[in-house]
Order: sequence, then structure tokens, then C-alpha cells
Amino acid sequence: MGIMDTLKAGLAPARAKFADLAHRHGHRVEAGWEKAARTVDHRAEGTDSEKIESGTGKAEESWGRLAHKDDGTREGGKGAPPPAS
Repeated sequence: MGIMDTLKAGLAPARAKFADLAHRHGHRVEAGWEKAARTVDHRAEGTDSEKIESGTGKAEESWGRLAHKDDGTREGGKGAPPPAS
């Protein structure tokens, strides 16, 4: 067994626990991202609004994938994404 296999096996329980916490408390994290984005946008005086909005959206999308990985749903309950063509 290689070192990467050992690390993956050792981190599996932590990943499962993190996914569970993400699923249960995702709404709080997303609210925090929105608040942080508003604060940064205010301090930047709106000069980088598009970048801030894009980054926040990507972070929320990634968080949603992690939080709903175990139950097979995505945000909005639409199920798994369609297969790539």
C-alpha cells in the first residue's frame, strides 16, 4: 500500500464527517459568504462586483456539491447533473 492510499484511508472518516457538517450547516456558511461578499464589495466601492459575485457563486456551488454528495441531490433538489455529451 502506497503513501497516498494510506493517507486516503486515514482521511476518509474526516471527509465523511465534514460532508455531514456541510449538509447540516450549509445555510449558515452560504449566509456568511453572502455577508463577506457584500462587505468586500462595499469596501471596493463596487469596482470588482462581477469578480466578487462570480467567486461567491463558485464557492457556493462547490459547497453545495460537497454538502449534497451523500444524498444524491443538488441544491434545489434537482438530482444528479445530466451526463456530459
